[in-house]
Amino acid sequence: MDWTGWALFGLLATGALTAVMMAAQLAGLTRLDLPLLLGTIVTEDPDRARAAGFGIHLVIGQGFALGYVAVFARLEQATWWLGAVFGLLHVAVALLALLPLLPGLHPRMASQRAGPASTAVLEPPGLLALNYGIQTPAVAIIAHLVYGAVLGALIEVG
Repeated sequence: MDWTGWALFGLLATGALTAVMMAAQLAGLTRLDLPLLLGTIVTEDPDRARAAGFGIHLVIGQGFALGYVAVFARLEQATWWLGAVFGLLHVAVALLALLPLLPGLHPRMASQRAGPASTAVLEPPGLLALNYGIQTPAVAIIAHLVYGAVLGALIEVG
């Protein structure tokens, strides 16, 4: 297994996913801003939050890349299409479990049940992150397909 490649290619795959998400946000296809969402866990300042959130996202991306590579090693193959399949599983977990649970963990995010007295500054993503726009699930799926395909294409097993 190419463990040096895992470290480098995990960063490249996370960068590609982030680029897709940021381009979609700039194009008005989604309001989901992952660096801001993650960074506001540690700071209120939006500029610092985006910088911190980008770092947090890279670390999380490396963790997922390690998981992908472990499965590639177990299967004794890594291809772009297999990585894309893993990307579909990854995004399903993110949209159906991780993002909907975030309001319970995030100190600056409202919950679906928070009323007008809430001082939270971030809207909860909701199921499939639909609170950030109707196209958000499609954008997230495309971004995670890219992540998995990049990782699967670059990793060498053997």
